[in-house]
Amino acid sequence: MTAPTDRTLPLTAAVLAGGRSMRMGVDKTLLDVDGRALVARVVDAVGEVCANTLVVTNRPEALGEAELPSSVRILQDEIAYQGPLGGLVTALAETTDEWMLAVAADMPHLTSDVIRALWDLRGDADAVVPVGDKGPEPLLALYRVAACLPVAREVLATGRRRPVAIFSRVQTVEVPADALRAVDPDLRSLTNVNTPADLLDARDTAAENPRYVRGGVKLEVLEVSSRRSTRSMPSETPVTIHLNDREIATTQATPHDLEDLAAGFLLSEGLLVDRDALVSIDADAKRGLVWVTSTEDVPADIGDRTRYLTSGCGRGVTFASVADARGLAPIESALRVSADDLYDLVGAMARRAEMYRDSGGVHACGLARGNELLIVREDVGRHNALDKVLGRAWLDRVPTTDAILLSTGRISYEMTVKAGKSRVPIAVSRSAVTDLAADVAAGLNITLVGYARGGKLTVYTVPERVIASAEEE
Repeated sequence: MTAPTDRTLPLTAAVLAGGRSMRMGVDKTLLDVDGRALVARVVDAVGEVCANTLVVTNRPEALGEAELPSSVRILQDEIAYQGPLGGLVTALAETTDEWMLAVAADMPHLTSDVIRALWDLRGDADAVVPVGDKGPEPLLALYRVAACLPVAREVLATGRRRPVAIFSRVQTVEVPADALRAVDPDLRSLTNVNTPADLLDARDTAAENPRYVRGGVKLEVLEVSSRRSTRSMPSETPVTIHLNDREIATTQATPHDLEDLAAGFLLSEGLLVDRDALVSIDADAKRGLVWVTSTEDVPADIGDRTRYLTSGCGRGVTFASVADARGLAPIESALRVSADDLYDLVGAMARRAEMYRDSGGVHACGLARGNELLIVREDVGRHNALDKVLGRAWLDRVPTTDAILLSTGRISYEMTVKAGKSRVPIAVSRSAVTDLAADVAAGLNITLVGYARGGKLTVYTVPERVIASAEEE
């Protein structure tokens, strides 16, 4: 047992990481959120306030990838896969402090202020548990070991696996979740990551509200290492696109679906138009080279055209300026879509975004028609991901009129121009929309939707295409 300091409480934090992650499909505890494995973020949070930390898991060998502090004890469940109550019993049995904090390993926004608030409310109780709209939160709760361990063992022996079953048998303080808003206004500490959509929300929130202020006085460097993590890392490489043996452009891209990338880039730049004129596309992912052959001619002045660096990641390049949008006719479309359908499509894109789920640091884009998500592509550059989607649609002759574009990244002017050239009437992002993109979209009669997450969305232009529910049709 570690003696508490001025910064810590005489409390053991037990991070329960033994779930099977059935809804996620992979071991979610190792998924990346803002540069740290999910379980490591939770360990970091409890370590700020708890004198001791342990992690309970059914797969202790996998936690080597999480790069946890050496002071953290890793325990294996006494009996595997007995649910959260089994993990709770294992942790209580190994806790040497009077009190234990049980916390789920999938709570990326847990703060030390919330833990301290629960600690201050314990009084003479044996358990302290927040209660929200969905009931008690037993995996963000305090347990007095001497009182709760024997009861938890008795309940587990009956075949029940939910920790809430012990609260009626010990003296419990129930804390309304709203009472924690003083220290956590949005109650983010109570957020769990169960699905790919939840993971996207967690990553977005972490990016907007980093735990540590980089470049400021709050940043504390605990360890510096030159060893790369064994977790997957986003991949990027220079990719040079050729059309009819003429070098057109080089962009930094994820070396997957390069045929789609080349077709989409050349299509968006107006260098490919006629699908029947396409002869072949050959890609060498190892060398980062793509050769496109078409019976359409390459403009003689291509080498003299101005190249614009985009505001996107991956150092995007385009020949299109804002003025290009003025030459496009406004899009006429009777398409209308409900907010619920947009949420469903964004969620479907998240579930298919395997690289994003595995490593973070990449963007996903999708194309939908009606309620069906037809294409999803990923890349370190959001503009590249969009080019890949539009390229695949063009190659497969999928109509983009009356379609919906989806993106995890912000929508800037050049992405709006790409949508306009493909005659897409609705573009949706989980992130922001720039002011210039909105101006361009208004001129092209494109509906731009931003911040489509967390049960909300913002419609910036042509709002009549988005209805509240399908019943309004």
